[in-house]
Amino acid sequence: MTTEDRDSADPADDSRYEAVASRDARFDGVFFFAVATTGIYCRPSCPATTPKRRNVTFYRTAAAAQGAGYRACRRCRPDAVPGSAEWNTRADVVGRAVRLIGDGVVDREGVTGLAARLGYSARQVQRQLTAELGAGPLALARAQRGHTARVLLQTTSLQAAEIAFAAGFASIRQFNDTIRAIYAATPGELRSARPGRTGHAVRIAPAGGRAGIPLRLAHRTPYATAPVFDYLAARAVTGVEEVTGTPGRRIYRRTLRLPGGPGIAEVAERPGPAGGWLECRLQLSCLRDLTAATQRIRRLFDLDADPRAVDEKLGADPLLAPLVAARPGLRAPGAADPHEAALRIAAEPAGPGPSAALVRAYGEPLTEPSGGLTHLFPDPAALAGAALGELPPDRREPVRALAGALAGGSVLLDPGTDRDAAEALLAAIPGIGPDRAARIRMRALGDPDVLPGRDPAAALRSADGEAPRSEVWRPWRSYAFHHLRAAGSDRPRTTGEE
Repeated sequence: MTTEDRDSADPADDSRYEAVASRDARFDGVFFFAVATTGIYCRPSCPATTPKRRNVTFYRTAAAAQGAGYRACRRCRPDAVPGSAEWNTRADVVGRAVRLIGDGVVDREGVTGLAARLGYSARQVQRQLTAELGAGPLALARAQRGHTARVLLQTTSLQAAEIAFAAGFASIRQFNDTIRAIYAATPGELRSARPGRTGHAVRIAPAGGRAGIPLRLAHRTPYATAPVFDYLAARAVTGVEEVTGTPGRRIYRRTLRLPGGPGIAEVAERPGPAGGWLECRLQLSCLRDLTAATQRIRRLFDLDADPRAVDEKLGADPLLAPLVAARPGLRAPGAADPHEAALRIAAEPAGPGPSAALVRAYGEPLTEPSGGLTHLFPDPAALAGAALGELPPDRREPVRALAGALAGGSVLLDPGTDRDAAEALLAAIPGIGPDRAARIRMRALGDPDVLPGRDPAAALRSADGEAPRSEVWRPWRSYAFHHLRAAGSDRPRTTGEE
């Protein structure tokens, strides 16, 4: 492509260049730009001297820039920014594929496994991803592996072979070649170039003498950490979750059911206004589960959201404006385990007590307890045929039916699930109904545009009285729900409220 072709290919590129010239961090992760004269690609907020427009090419993903032969900038680290929030909103095959690739499906099951989950052929998936993103599933997975490897090289003391295994590479040679191609450096050079430590990081002390893998989970700012930790603390299920420490310096800990075995995640609340990351520590049975564990914690803490876009949209409504101003960057917590989230919503009339009873009766004990963490949440198969006498009588059959549907595969809740279809199937289960189905969609599937029907906000009318007020909140109704919930946190919780 010639310079003239690039300049005329897409009028939107001029707007993108303006974002680059102003170093606008709001577009980090939304697109990337590459510079022909340096062979490097960057995020829009890169502090380096703005290149001339004729030398710049724009890409939708880091993988597409890498596929075109560009190397990651060492100043702005474009591979480290949160992914575009667009993929959480989109329910088409491309959005679903991106979420599944992020969960490590290509590394575990290959492109054929990804295609099978999406209900398309491998060729169709390749074609659609390449047309939309400029990179196919293997390139997207390769970019993710490269980023994971860099983080491990610069934040841990793991040996290179362990890092290659944890990041999902098939061999040490593939690991070395990929690092050189993406960063123009050897793994050893990347490790020696690790950034200096800052005095603002919250360090998580190893639990039970186990060091684990320390990570920094990047996110866009602002991030309202206190409401998220309040939310998780109020709903923590004994044995599976715990929140320790004092407000402003709390540690959230939980067990994880991962493909290679049990894991434990710990995430620290940052004091004061949150910076661009949360400190996390992972203890894994199998290093290959690193990608899956990281993505599940990212979904739980809603780290891929675009808070400025959300706040701008919701803050324009006079009803929500004071709530948004009081809690800028409020997140909509997702789920570390979608099956667990769905079963908890089905089991709990109010509060986490019934779920804790299920854990005691049917949960899988950890080989060695860690603090207050003793069990994995019960697998759906363990609940499908159980008596469930630990639950209130009216919740037993709904939980059994949902557990059976999840165990049998008639209801799927993985990151690539068709959300509309899943909600319809959930609502049809006796005792689940539309309200709980919407709550499951919001948390287990991480849908940013859900407003459960029984919430009073659903009945609010727009200014002209012609339509539900919530229509103007699209596509961020889940965030509006959490603003309304947080503002009314002193009122009694209603049935099944999340």
